[in-house]
Amino acid sequence: MKYIYLDNGATSYPKAPGVAESISDYILNVGTNIGRGAYSLSYLAENIVYETRELICELFNFDKPENVIFTKNITESMNVLIKGLLKEGDHVIVSSMEHNAVMRPLNSLKDKIQYTKVQCNTLGELEIEDVKSSIKPNTKAIIMTHASNVCGTILDLEKIGQLCKKNNIFFIMDSTQTAGFLDIDFQRLNLDAMGFTGHKSLLGPQGIGGFIVSDKMVNEMNTLIEGGTGSLSDTEIQPNYMPDKFEAGTLNIPGIYGLNTSLKYLLNYGILNIREKEIYLIDRFLEGLLNIDKIRLIGHESSNCRTGVLSIDFPYDDNGIVAHELSKKYGIMTRSGLHCAPSAHKTLGTFPKGTVRFSLSHFTTLKEIEYSLASINNIVNI
Repeated sequence: MKYIYLDNGATSYPKAPGVAESISDYILNVGTNIGRGAYSLSYLAENIVYETRELICELFNFDKPENVIFTKNITESMNVLIKGLLKEGDHVIVSSMEHNAVMRPLNSLKDKIQYTKVQCNTLGELEIEDVKSSIKPNTKAIIMTHASNVCGTILDLEKIGQLCKKNNIFFIMDSTQTAGFLDIDFQRLNLDAMGFTGHKSLLGPQGIGGFIVSDKMVNEMNTLIEGGTGSLSDTEIQPNYMPDKFEAGTLNIPGIYGLNTSLKYLLNYGILNIREKEIYLIDRFLEGLLNIDKIRLIGHESSNCRTGVLSIDFPYDDNGIVAHELSKKYGIMTRSGLHCAPSAHKTLGTFPKGTVRFSLSHFTTLKEIEYSLASINNIVNI
């Protein structure tokens, strides 16, 4: 049976060309740590790590490579940012479309801080006036996803960034579903910090992510993890300069090698070209879905305001069973359930049943879209 991968919202597959070879080259031919050894292979690895910081800066229009911090994924990044910034008595604003990578860290601080969850509409859209009215004298930050991992709706965060700048509020963005799909400009969005993950639309391996952060916010943050950095080894106090302040312990250097290659692929191919190709595929998929009875498309019926994530509810069937049938009978890989975003599903009217989520990439083919549509049609008409 031929398999069709439509679960890129969970992790991308295939990865960018050359990613596996880069990881293998590091493991087979380099293998050293960085910041610890005074020999050529260690310097070689260190140069690749620094170059990867520079590539992140180029991709997101950021100007301080030393303020690019590597973590294992964006969940770790959001924990470091949230728990490092927020102090007792602070207030935070989030949207009702947030992933648990934001909501669980916030709820772990509920005895110290408060948050307001601004309600989005049933398409996952946010009204700027609702955010404005939620600002309090002690509002420290606005933390928001750039796009929903459930329905694909892209939030208009440029207006949020302007609001934050005007009110001297820190602005933190979760780019999980948009980095590598949208042209993200850190400066234009007036961001103070942005978490990213390497294994989704950045087309790198699992186990590597990070965040970029302004000097202003660095000065307000405490560390979450302390330990060896290879620097200031004569003291038992964590260095206060970047990136060492937030990079205790050995980095995932094989993952950084893979991310280095995937970032070069993205910059060479062009984010706008990737988006254009995905939009074409999304349009074809949407056209087909809207012609199938007995299903309910969640979110926008147009590709204008969405990513390559499309969620479907099967009102007359169990969504989990449908996802199983798609895999078992047709070889189509999707994800069903609540997608670690219960608040988003409550907003969209799909809680607690959840949805079946189809998530495309620019590697998806038109034939795969057509086959998937035919398979969905077969399932609902059995």
